[in-house]
Amino acid sequence: MQIYDISVSISPSLPVWPGDPKVSLERIAKIEDGDEANVSRLAMCVHSGTHIDAPYHFLGDGSVTVDAVPLKQLIGRAHVLHIPDEVNLITADILKSAAINPRARRVLIKTRNSANWEQREGKFQEDFVAISPDGASFLVDRGIQVVGVDYLSVAPYEDTSPTHKILLAAGAVIIESLDLSAVPGGRYTMYCLPIKIEGSDGAPARVILIGP
Repeated sequence: MQIYDISVSISPSLPVWPGDPKVSLERIAKIEDGDEANVSRLAMCVHSGTHIDAPYHFLGDGSVTVDAVPLKQLIGRAHVLHIPDEVNLITADILKSAAINPRARRVLIKTRNSANWEQREGKFQEDFVAISPDGASFLVDRGIQVVGVDYLSVAPYEDTSPTHKILLAAGAVIIESLDLSAVPGGRYTMYCLPIKIEGSDGAPARVILIGP
């Protein structure tokens, strides 16, 4: 049995979405300064690092917040889908030819984005591979309940709303900033546990895959 930790490490060097606050991590008590224990303070956007988007992120009042997302949706069989490096936008046509397992309800999409985590690239990349609105509609029509991607957004940098809204309005959960660089394509068991933040639009998560 192989366990893959596909979460990215939280640190001040982590790339964040333009306009979001950078991660701040500081020790406020230090053993070497005579304190009894080391104590740290963390400040960051809830969409920093590996995280989930709740419907409230794009659908607003009355929609599900992160603390109400069913954990059973975030635990179970998942298909890691490897998209060729030359693909710049994941459209419906790309997904139709990608041979998604017909029984898959959770799809994690590995692209050339994953090289950014492998290379520890700290600068935000505007040209990341994302899912087009028609690609999102295709996934919804296939009954996909979880969509994971290997960069900061499931949607293209130039227009983030449509792809998000299509997926979230259909009840799909979005997981962003997965590090799939060491994970071969195939079927796994996924465990995604977001921090339980009351009333929030998103939350950091620890995500692992277990496979052969």
